Amino acid sequence: MDLKNSLIEESKSIEQYVIETRRHIHMYPETKYEEENTAQFIEEELHKIGYETVRTAKTGVIAVLEGDTEGKTVALRADTDALNIQEENDVPYKSKIPGKMHACGHDSHVAMLLGAAKILYKHKDKLSGKVKLIFQPAEEGGGGAAKIVEEGHLDDVDSIFGIHVWRELEAGIIGTRSGPFLASADQFRITIKGKGGHAASPQQTFDPTAVLPDIYNAIQKIVSREIDPLEKAVISIPMISGSDAHNIIPSEASMEGTFRTFSNDVRDFIIKRITEIVEGYSHAWRCEGKAEFEIDGIYYPPTINHKESVDNLKEILKPLDEVQEADLTMGGEDFAFYLNKTKGAFIALGLHNEDKGIIHPHHHPKFNVDEDSLWKGTAIYSLLGFYYVFLNSQK
Repeated sequence: MDLKNSLIEESKSIEQYVIETRRHIHMYPETKYEEENTAQFIEEELHKIGYETVRTAKTGVIAVLEGDTEGKTVALRADTDALNIQEENDVPYKSKIPGKMHACGHDSHVAMLLGAAKILYKHKDKLSGKVKLIFQPAEEGGGGAAKIVEEGHLDDVDSIFGIHVWRELEAGIIGTRSGPFLASADQFRITIKGKGGHAASPQQTFDPTAVLPDIYNAIQKIVSREIDPLEKAVISIPMISGSDAHNIIPSEASMEGTFRTFSNDVRDFIIKRITEIVEGYSHAWRCEGKAEFEIDGIYYPPTINHKESVDNLKEILKPLDEVQEADLTMGGEDFAFYLNKTKGAFIALGLHNEDKGIIHPHHHPKFNVDEDSLWKGTAIYSLLGFYYVFLNSQK
């Protein structure tokens, strides 16, 4: 208990370091597989502490802390990539890169884990086993976690934990849940090929843009009319494109979207029905060119926490705070690839603070975090890194 309290107090004592680190990363956001400067900064910080580092998944960084005696291996993960969003926050640390922003909090994750790296290194003489620090690129659609698994970096890992700052929880609240936590995530693209022409003479064309609204509406009925209401699924199609002029009917039009669920059977059914709808409506509207429905990007499986890991982390974090039950979310996370490989859990750390105006959701141009709670993320990483190894080594 004395050591636990010491880890917590040390996390509080380096709060300013964590905040300043987060702000530095926030000002220089880099998107998936472009995080070269971010990776270099992480390496420099780790080298100052005393770690050796290796690169992974092109722009990722891994450091390993080995205890004096053999034991289990626990991994701690922070994702590093930003998004293609123009920041609208009026803050001193506003993004300096036009069109790019840390609008999902990954800058906070990196800062919290670097803080924990300092604390864990200080107590390495008390450690049995290994702590592997994973700074992972390309969570936002690039499947960076899958690449790290493919490269074998989880082959020796007994348990893995990751933290995500969470809009749905009040600042400083810790949340997680056993079993399914986040949904699967698929990206898709629908392309309709017709016959273009002048907008004044639609009868001389096979207008693919006339088909898109019918296909859009029919797809929305899959969830409301064809899937068991007790199942969880969502289909969103926010991207629609056709002509680039008011008087031209295009030869091709397209839609792009995502669907999410917690069930592989439901996922397969959605794919089957979208395919049938696209082909059927295209034929009905005489768009005889090939209609295409394609799964785009990388499939993210559901994020399913292991019960034993959740039970253990609740016990380990008791001196810090009581861990609350988090709600299911249809958001997706490539942390799922790690949990398909080994035991572990994904943890939410609340960031919402109405009084400070921190109210905007993830991926919003005014997204921000309550920095006063970031030390708690450092404490979570530190406690789990040390005590999870200890706990499992004793078992």
